Amino acid sequence: MRTLRPAALCRSWLFLEGANEAVLQRAAVSGADVLIHELEDFTPPALRPKARALAAELYAAWRDQGVMVAVRVNPLDQDGMDDLAAVMRGRPDIVALPKVAEPHHVVGLDAAVTRFERDYGIAEGSTSLLPNIEFARGLVQTGAIAAASRRTIGCLMASEDLAADLGAERGSDGLELVYARQRFIVECRAANVVAVDCPYTWSDAEGVERDTIWARRLGYTAKSLVDPAHAAIVNGVLTPSADELLQARRVVAAFEAARAQGLGRVELDGSLLEVPTYSNAKRLIARGEALRAIDRGA
Repeated sequence: MRTLRPAALCRSWLFLEGANEAVLQRAAVSGADVLIHELEDFTPPALRPKARALAAELYAAWRDQGVMVAVRVNPLDQDGMDDLAAVMRGRPDIVALPKVAEPHHVVGLDAAVTRFERDYGIAEGSTSLLPNIEFARGLVQTGAIAAASRRTIGCLMASEDLAADLGAERGSDGLELVYARQRFIVECRAANVVAVDCPYTWSDAEGVERDTIWARRLGYTAKSLVDPAHAAIVNGVLTPSADELLQARRVVAAFEAARAQGLGRVELDGSLLEVPTYSNAKRLIARGEALRAIDRGA
């Protein structure tokens, strides 16, 4: 039986042109944890029938290569229902919905996915949802959107559409979206779903590495991508390194030794270690070990 990578351990979420067979067939070699068959912005309306027809065979191939299979359909009041009718035959692990601004958008998607699961003999409730937050209205309701369906495993924040909705000027430093990205992870964490950071939409490797390091500092463990070449960089940044694990183990050992002596905290390398520091170190160790176990088994 196929073992799915837990959503909390999916670091790189790669959007792919829905009708570009050459790109789709070689996507798994990028190393991205989640491949997203993109039927909205990356697929012009005239090419959507072709993209839908590729779904079943494509998803089977991706599954065989050990990746999480996702699809982003169009809004349900546009081409989304036609998308679902076709792609659900391929049994995607995750269905993403763009332009989510209200909780009822997710409720509608849940109902539609449930109907197609029943129609196609798919285990009911087995398909997860990923609402995409692309407007200010959606951002301020992220918590309610995340709670609208038990299927929701995470929310993904867009960059270009959100910046356009805000009237913000885009720049590779991302300063115009700093507050939005900070608020988004708080909302997702409060709702106990994965926060998938917005993509870095420039091609330079240095920029995506810098952007991902900043996201990680905020607490993000997942990032969306639009360039397959960025997957290895994102995975590298969002996977605790050997040196980071070693330091985390030093923190745990020092704190536990202090507690054994009846002390509430201890200094290590000039930093005062308290319970939150200790808890974060243990969490980083657990995450690093879990990621390495999955990657070894892939």
